[in-house]
Amino acid sequence: MKTSTTLPAAPTPTAADLKITEITITPIAFSDPPLLNAVGVHEPLVHRVIIEVRTANGLLGLGECAGGQSRLENLAVGANAIKGLGVFDTSVMEQLITGALDPSLSSFEKAAVFSAFEVAALDIQGHATGRTVSELLGGTVRDEVPFSAYLFYKWAEHPALDGKPAITDEWGEALDPAGLVRQAQKMIGEYGFKSIKLKGGVFPPAQEIEAIKALREAFPKLPLRLDPNTAWTVETSQWVARETDGLLEYLEDPTPGLEGMGEVAAAASMPLATNMCVVAFDHIKRSVELDSVQVILGDHHYWGGLRHTRELGTLCQTFGIGLSMHSNSHLGISLAAMVHVAAATPALTYACDTHYPWNGHNDVVKPGALRFVDGSVRVPTGTGLGVELDRDKLAELHQQYLDAKMTARDDTGYMQRFMPEYTADLPRW
Repeated sequence: MKTSTTLPAAPTPTAADLKITEITITPIAFSDPPLLNAVGVHEPLVHRVIIEVRTANGLLGLGECAGGQSRLENLAVGANAIKGLGVFDTSVMEQLITGALDPSLSSFEKAAVFSAFEVAALDIQGHATGRTVSELLGGTVRDEVPFSAYLFYKWAEHPALDGKPAITDEWGEALDPAGLVRQAQKMIGEYGFKSIKLKGGVFPPAQEIEAIKALREAFPKLPLRLDPNTAWTVETSQWVARETDGLLEYLEDPTPGLEGMGEVAAAASMPLATNMCVVAFDHIKRSVELDSVQVILGDHHYWGGLRHTRELGTLCQTFGIGLSMHSNSHLGISLAAMVHVAAATPALTYACDTHYPWNGHNDVVKPGALRFVDGSVRVPTGTGLGVELDRDKLAELHQQYLDAKMTARDDTGYMQRFMPEYTADLPRW
């Protein structure tokens, strides 16, 4: 007769166990296609930072954020400020980081620095409690999070430069409506997206309207979005809104500033969205007064972490504002964080943006936890963020960063290597 043995439960971590003892900040560089936008073109490499936070009992939490030399310096200041703090003390963490950073820094930069550490702290909280990050944020209201196909005008390749050969990619050229339709077909075929966003502000607006019409013809049932990153005047924006009446789910950041957006919104049939003129809580009051935007694209990197992003959702519900999610070039740690906060935010009313199809082949997390099925990503089921670091890939991308000697992303400067007369003065049309 066999006897069963009951193993003792793992001891509950103490407060001392969960104090931060070590923080590792690793800058990386990974390949990026020549994607065009209102201020230039993406360089062959994009700079990102991976944050590892470890506690006294050996638990590890991961964070990720945009890079650049100034960001690295600010992250180092933040890391020094929170050594010895408990990972559940994220409110104190925010105060310590904000207090340690240069007072002249923008609230945007302070929020971005805190966010990277808050995500890592929540990751550890999940490991310590056996919960997912979305459960820690209040529980999931959706098991899978929808994303949108993110289209770009792009060159066929990064041109040969400084004695280095041209760099091709699998996506090919997209400089006209037919090229964008091909790009959309490839992206939707591989990822199953149910909506489409076009990054505009690259060509005169009449050309971009033709691209939207071509996408509507090719995908008659999918919602369309257009984002020219403030490349247009108020008058041009109003004209585009008239010309795209009935075609767009929303028009994103057509013109600069809350006042200009308010003028366009008053004349537009579709909602206006933003991730440029409302990027902090103190922007919301004036935006509501002017009715400048009807959709806010949240971003935990901008808004000061996952809990503040969820709070943004509550404010959007309060004022009847739609909510989507902004994206920049990112990898799997940021994608996992986006999925968890979106899963825990009832107010999410639109599919989220993501650059992952452009950059995911560079990922520093091990495959399996994050998969696009029918345009959505299921919430990872492991504890914390539910992703695991691929240390070999991390080392490879860190060496690539060191070899490249990168200090900052510069879309405009890179464009000027090929078009010296190019400027990023906006609005352009």
